[in-house]
Amino acid sequence: MKTNVAVFYGCRTVEHEVSIISAVQAMRAINRDKYDITPVYVNKDGEMYTGDCLFTIEEYRNLPELFKKCKKVYFMRENGNVVMKNVEQKLFSKKTGTVIDVAFPIVHGTNCEDGTIQGYLEYLNIPYVGCDIISSAVGMDKAVFKDVLKNAGLPVLDCITFRAREYVAEKQAICDKIKAEIGFPLIVKPVNLGSSVGITKVNTENELDDALMLAISFADKVLVEKAITSLREINCSVLGNPDECEASVCEEPFMNDEILSYEDKYLNNAKKGGSSKGMASLSRKIPADLSPEKSEEIRDLACKIFKAIGASGVVRIDFMIDTATDTVYANEINTIPGSLAFYLWEATGVKYCDLIDRLIELAFKRQRNRENITYTIDTNILSGVSFGAKGAKGAKL
Repeated sequence: MKTNVAVFYGCRTVEHEVSIISAVQAMRAINRDKYDITPVYVNKDGEMYTGDCLFTIEEYRNLPELFKKCKKVYFMRENGNVVMKNVEQKLFSKKTGTVIDVAFPIVHGTNCEDGTIQGYLEYLNIPYVGCDIISSAVGMDKAVFKDVLKNAGLPVLDCITFRAREYVAEKQAICDKIKAEIGFPLIVKPVNLGSSVGITKVNTENELDDALMLAISFADKVLVEKAITSLREINCSVLGNPDECEASVCEEPFMNDEILSYEDKYLNNAKKGGSSKGMASLSRKIPADLSPEKSEEIRDLACKIFKAIGASGVVRIDFMIDTATDTVYANEINTIPGSLAFYLWEATGVKYCDLIDRLIELAFKRQRNRENITYTIDTNILSGVSFGAKGAKGAKL
């Protein structure tokens, strides 16, 4: 009997379209001899749809027509299972719904990758692939991520963070603080977005306000850190759980500007007349041209970071090398990486379909471990409680 895997993707996020690309790629790679695949496309209003047309990337070009071909669905627990049911169930229909064995979220960005969808899946009590609520939230907030790594003694750049209202109310004071403590050039980032959305390199004071206003248009909290002028960016993926993990080979992405942009990551192939292939569209060198010692240093750091935040599944960690000092810094972690970083694992000797097998196995393993944890205790606390005829107002405990 096959395992039924529900792949969740889309959601209310600026990385909605990237999620679609990643999910369709993954669904095409899943071994159909072992798994039945149920696509669950979450539109930007939070409505969930399923249908065979969702396996075809070209169908997403016209969403109104796509929705006409799909069924709107919801999920509930029933008889010990998680069941997907049609919203518009026919009155005398005998169909009881589709039992889902494991959830596979392939979502990117806020309102989903940040622990939101993980919380929903925890509520349903269904095994799911990837990081849990806490590690997802830590990974999404760049400032919190830095704090966790600092506490673990792992290398990150110093930064300043502040909220949008603080900046609007105290622009000059915050700009003065940035100039005094960070200096130019610097990088401005929304703290909880990925795919390089809203990120700007600022070389002069005249550019600072525009960069900060752009960042706070995407997030309520902004991070400012020193820009490394002699920079090499290196990425590495990690697969496993907090008890045991392994790192992939390293890659070096190439950018067309001073920072790696959304266009560099996702649109380069399309600009050349092809179609976007998610993160696979990025120009890169795999493995990166690093000495064996430097490569091992980064891979070892990647595993330490993975364990420091309690990650699970597959992640991609982006590093920066200051070539002037040969110092490696952790930049950020992608707890659900674009295209699930399959290109890094294929270069490491793990096929995409085998990567997905291992991710699903890890999901079931975590669920088995959780079933051994006690969540209830025997108590008679309610046996003597009575609010009486006056209700809560006259209650005596």
